[in-house]
Amino acid sequence: MRAAIMQPYFLPYIGYFQLIGRVDRFVIYDDIQFTKKGWIHRNRFLRNGEPVLFTLPLRKASDYLNVRDRKISEGYDARQMIAQIANAYRKAPQFAQVMPMIEEIFGHADTNLFGFVKHSLDRVCAYLDLKTPIIVSSSLGDTTPLKGQDRVLAICKALEVTEYVNPIGGLNLYQASAFRTNGIALQFMRRTEVSYAQFSHPFVPDLSILDTMMFNAVADARALITSRYEMVAPHDD
Repeated sequence: MRAAIMQPYFLPYIGYFQLIGRVDRFVIYDDIQFTKKGWIHRNRFLRNGEPVLFTLPLRKASDYLNVRDRKISEGYDARQMIAQIANAYRKAPQFAQVMPMIEEIFGHADTNLFGFVKHSLDRVCAYLDLKTPIIVSSSLGDTTPLKGQDRVLAICKALEVTEYVNPIGGLNLYQASAFRTNGIALQFMRRTEVSYAQFSHPFVPDLSILDTMMFNAVADARALITSRYEMVAPHDD
């Protein structure tokens, strides 16, 4: 069985969904420390040919809380965020098909950050017909005392994984021999060129998956997800 483990990102870019589509089980951490510098509660969409950041506002809390313990701000205005996206993509070819889902995602009633983000991933995967189960890390037992590679290995063992897939950015973070010792093959995913028409503007890469869905029919978006990457073997230890 092939698996990947990632932080929960809000409407992440296409590479995240390429990873989901590649594996048999996709694990997202709920029991890791929230970092405001990452992509857990924010991403980028296209407006007038330029990338624009959108962010879920959070209630003030300790910087040391886990993702599952963070809450969305009482001042969060779903209608305002939905209107910004609608105005930006109103003329996109898939607007009518995608916008109801976007409204549901941003209007989701759960004020728990992890629950809100998990719901968004589930909805996008359903829309794109990606059937890989998304598993919450804490449901596999408490692995929080472990760090880095040791924690990944513990989760893989809990799932009886035979192959672990990581984005190419982790190429120097993991030791292939440690995985082999545990009967697990290690592979890395590197995205190849992904581009598509974005109105008449030059292509802006690495935007939220909502951009991909607005400009591509489901079959075309799935083709980008399932074909525009290559697998890379780890370095020898």
